[in-house]
Amino acid sequence: MNSNINLFTPVQLVINPVTSYFRQIFQGILITNSGYDRATGDSILTSGNADLVSFGKLYLANPDLPKRLELDAHLNAPDPKTFY
Repeated sequence: MNSNINLFTPVQLVINPVTSYFRQIFQGILITNSGYDRATGDSILTSGNADLVSFGKLYLANPDLPKRLELDAHLNAPDPKTFY
């Protein structure tokens, strides 16, 4: 058993990357999420292991996230106390 696994660690950080497993068995549009930032999102897309990346917490902290990513602007850190 992997002692690094807990409910708070994004799965793609434990199984590197989990999407490669699913890409082998599913050839449709594959969307991945949980813990990605710009660099890891770009990396998973470039690898071909996913077609889209969703940004939940990062989007909540940055409602203008698409524009910030486009401009390579500073991103606010997610603060769970402010989540709705």
